[in-house]
Amino acid sequence: MKNNKKIGLSLSGGGYRATIYHLGTLRKLKEMNLLDKVDVISTISGGSITGAYYGLKGEKFEEFDKGLINIVKKSIIRGIYFSFRFICIIITLLLILGLIVFLLFTKYAWISTPLLLITVFIIIVFQYSIFPVSHIINRLYSKWFFEGKTLKDFNIAPIIAINATNVETGRPFTFSKNKMSDSSYEYPTNGETPIKFKQDNFPISLAVASSTCVPFAFTPIYIEKKFYHNENDFSRIKPCLVDGGVYDNQGVHKLTHGNSSYVCDIVIVSDAGDLMPKINSFNNVIQLLVRTSDIFMNRIKNYQMIQHVFDNYKFNKKPIAYQSLGWDFDSCIKGFMDNLKKGAIIDDVIDAHEISRSEIENKEWELIQNKLEERIHYNVIKSKQPTKDELNIARSVSTNLKSLQDFQINNLIKQAACLTEIQIKLYCPILID
Repeated sequence: MKNNKKIGLSLSGGGYRATIYHLGTLRKLKEMNLLDKVDVISTISGGSITGAYYGLKGEKFEEFDKGLINIVKKSIIRGIYFSFRFICIIITLLLILGLIVFLLFTKYAWISTPLLLITVFIIIVFQYSIFPVSHIINRLYSKWFFEGKTLKDFNIAPIIAINATNVETGRPFTFSKNKMSDSSYEYPTNGETPIKFKQDNFPISLAVASSTCVPFAFTPIYIEKKFYHNENDFSRIKPCLVDGGVYDNQGVHKLTHGNSSYVCDIVIVSDAGDLMPKINSFNNVIQLLVRTSDIFMNRIKNYQMIQHVFDNYKFNKKPIAYQSLGWDFDSCIKGFMDNLKKGAIIDDVIDAHEISRSEIENKEWELIQNKLEERIHYNVIKSKQPTKDELNIARSVSTNLKSLQDFQINNLIKQAACLTEIQIKLYCPILID
């Protein structure tokens, strides 16, 4: 908190790319003496790894920093492939396939077709039971990142709000030290008794797994009966949790929504997303389905950016510093000036920059920009920006949980730190001493 203003930080989704990109944001906030003033960190998917690890280790920042980098050099995907369950499944399938092929050359060849159909049927109907990917990920998270800790083990401050998407209600389900809940359960509109959960002993690893379980790739996560305050409520609802990015890929919703218990006065958004790549070849229905899902999520992201960030000056009117991996540094000052010209900069920010109304009315844009660049030390920040090649490397990192190399890590951190500094100085000058 600063000047009695509650500060929120949102960390977007994006696999390990997001995990390390947000480390660059946290480093810069630490350097600017702002990190300790953050009251709430709202996280999604890959950002939940960073946020939850910081919630446990953040009091010793150097240890947190080094620990996070060392862990993302381990591949969760590789861990899944070499898990006992996965190996057993592959061996079983190979044995069944071998048996089917063998039967083709015997008098029992007719059995091979129904055996194949039964095998396919069992895999389709019982996929999540046979291969619970998210629970394997949960074990790996617990072993590598969170050491078996539960939500009660988070530091008191900042509040870490880990967000998943509840498929049952179509709303976010949020985990924190003080509570875990979906607002539709906590504040029912049909006159029913509110449903509450026991968060203290809920594993952090499982909360993060819920936030990161991408539909199609991973299995959804359900909440066991023992985590209900009233175990009879277990028969009333069935939360089905998947990747938080399905509802809000930036994690900004909880920080800006007026009825949220995590709402803040000043918001910083770290977005590890990039521009959606063009794809012009689709060879099967699965490729087309995945691409369609990506388009839906991209539309959700764009809508939420408009609602919570770009149209903020119309409604919430709170300082919001938004930065994204997909942005070029040189567009930041231009973007601010464009927003100023169309009246999309809130008065508090204009006043903090000491821009006079007469300068705006007289359209002295060059004068204003020169004053602004001098005020925020624009050339100093610019000298820290990544080169074109470094930026291309950062943006080429995929949004999965495969291990990262040092050069990828360094370039992601560099881009995040540079954009965080300029966007905070432009849009949240109230935070700068």
